[in-house]
Amino acid sequence: MADMYGKNYWKRIIFTFCLGWVVIWVYRSMLSPVYSEIQGTIGEQTNAAMGLISSCYFFGYTALQIPSGWLVDHFGQKRVLIPGFIVFAAGAFLIATASSLSTIYLGSVLAGVGCGVYYGAAFSLTTQHVPADKKGVGTAIVNSGSALGMILGMTGSSFIVKQLHLPWQTMVFISAGLITFMVIWYAIALKDNMAEKRALREGGQAAAAAASKADTVVETAPTVKPRLFSLRFIACYVLYFCTCYAYYMIVTWLPSFLETERGITGGLIGLIVSMISVTAIPGALLFSRISDKKRDKKNFIIIFLEICAFVLVAVSMFAPNAGILAAILLLYGLLGKLAVDPVLISYMSDQADPKSVATTLGVFNFFGMASSVVAPALTGAIIDATGSGELGFYVGAALLAVGTVLFVLTNAKSKAAVAAA
Repeated sequence: MADMYGKNYWKRIIFTFCLGWVVIWVYRSMLSPVYSEIQGTIGEQTNAAMGLISSCYFFGYTALQIPSGWLVDHFGQKRVLIPGFIVFAAGAFLIATASSLSTIYLGSVLAGVGCGVYYGAAFSLTTQHVPADKKGVGTAIVNSGSALGMILGMTGSSFIVKQLHLPWQTMVFISAGLITFMVIWYAIALKDNMAEKRALREGGQAAAAAASKADTVVETAPTVKPRLFSLRFIACYVLYFCTCYAYYMIVTWLPSFLETERGITGGLIGLIVSMISVTAIPGALLFSRISDKKRDKKNFIIIFLEICAFVLVAVSMFAPNAGILAAILLLYGLLGKLAVDPVLISYMSDQADPKSVATTLGVFNFFGMASSVVAPALTGAIIDATGSGELGFYVGAALLAVGTVLFVLTNAKSKAAVAAA
């Protein structure tokens, strides 16, 4: 593989997909700090209606996870990423020129659909080319782009709109330009692997045919479907749903919560929220490095991090002042969703069928991102009903507890025991 693509191609892949996450998360995080300014353009809206902007994006994103995984496994990453990001850019441009909430919803769905091709492409290519002893760290470096993008999106949007008093559309146009740049970069940096995908499929079909002639097809050619929906995998999907629910609830509504219920205003909002990402990068690198060294202990690392995330989300509402809340957010960044992501992805890709890694990761991410459709709108509805966002945080903590317990019951076994099961 290294001879075919060059020994440093895997480094280019890591850089490319880290950069891609930066651009994606600039878009994802730039709107929530300026909801009030958006309403200055489209008219006053309920919290649930504003939360639906994020839900529309994640609806489109989630809907593409399984189909895009299949497309990547059949046509290659480059041929799926480029048209996907063209649609992503079109959605961002539509939002920047919108004068009504319905147009913003439509742009958000388009952006989500275009961006939905990214996850399976990024992590299947990483799994394929990054050396096994660097897979966890490589995945963490790729994922760290989301932390950097969140920082840039939150603080950039808050600074440009609230400090410089520029129109909220300014940041959206910047984001659209970055997405367009990524289309060009994919065309230059990534190598087309359509022939490789075709050879892998044909090789698998030939092996199955040979096994059939030998009357051993049942033993030597197991289907992928039972792997995708085994009890252990389902528990991973549920855990990722719960992990993402808590995270996207925080990302979407914490800025508004700080402003309306903690009295924090201006650019400080984006700074405090982005603290989650400040410690996420070293946290992800640390625990992914541990998982690379202790490859048979990844499940226990996941359990530890999920328990920590539950505790931190649960106690965050008891913080008496902004300083303590900021400290809790720093710890959540170090030990929460962004830290556990690379370990979970590595854990899943280790067990996936090599011919359908993108499909497996697509199903996994589908369940995780399904929560991102629910969390923003449901939390907005809770705020409308109760007048406070605290209950939304408790719901997030409760889901983390449920997901962790299910994962412990099904995945807290040694690698040898699982293989024998």
